[in-house]
Amino acid sequence: MTGPGTLARRDAVAALLADREHLLVVTGLGSPTYDVHAAGDHDGNFYLWGAMGGAALVGLGLAQAQPGRPVLVITGDGEQLMGLGALATIGVARPRNLTLAVLDNQQYGETGMQASHTAAIDLVKVAEACGFAAARAVRSMDEIAAARRSLAEPSAGPRLLVIRISQENPPRSLPSRDAVHVKNRFRAHLGLPQG
Repeated sequence: MTGPGTLARRDAVAALLADREHLLVVTGLGSPTYDVHAAGDHDGNFYLWGAMGGAALVGLGLAQAQPGRPVLVITGDGEQLMGLGALATIGVARPRNLTLAVLDNQQYGETGMQASHTAAIDLVKVAEACGFAAARAVRSMDEIAAARRSLAEPSAGPRLLVIRISQENPPRSLPSRDAVHVKNRFRAHLGLPQG
């Protein structure tokens, strides 16, 4: 494994979400939520609060419920390490419309920037072993742009992007923490009844 990446986290997320069209986005706890919100609040964003380790499986459920819509989960390396079993479940389910983007700075950002295990554990290899159709590390804005263009295209199965970001910690950009509001807004965006 190599050290942390050099991509600016906010720039990488904003580029990944540019021209998002029908993309549904689930965010992991903490920094991924702040970064997606900073890139522009959207009715198709489902922000998770207090659900550490759950973003990937929420994304799986959404991808299965909305097979005609591309689903992107943006989460952090610490959260994905907490939910490693989710990669196996997603690999077996093989949704063709689900992409996981893991922001990997090799630190646990929400608890004090301690070193995470991704310096020793390669999430790309873990996803490949779990049966993901595609898994790769992303280290440049050109690779982010290429990944963005592929998000709306169905694939043979789930995809994983490990985005190698720098160890910066930009200011928080906080969306609503009202879970009922977030849920109802998201359901309305999907054309589903609220409540």
